[in-house]
Amino acid sequence: MLSSLLYRCGLRGWLLHITSLSSIGLCITLWIRAKTVDQDERGNAENRALFVGLWPPMFWLIGDAVERQERHATRARGRAARALPWR
Repeated sequence: MLSSLLYRCGLRGWLLHITSLSSIGLCITLWIRAKTVDQDERGNAENRALFVGLWPPMFWLIGDAVERQERHATRARGRAARALPWR
């Protein structure tokens, strides 16, 4: 249901996979930055890095679901094209 809605809105699986990989880079950047701040702010900065670290699997799995929806839509278009009487 959600994957078909995202597909119809124009979101594609490869875009979500790139977002997943980008959020890994953001998590690493935030974690390195957390090591450079003073002790009072370090806990909050580490928590932020951990929070962003939870995003990659979510984006990757949603991307897989949208990719399955893409394949399903492509197969349905192919069947519809073969069923046309003037072809």
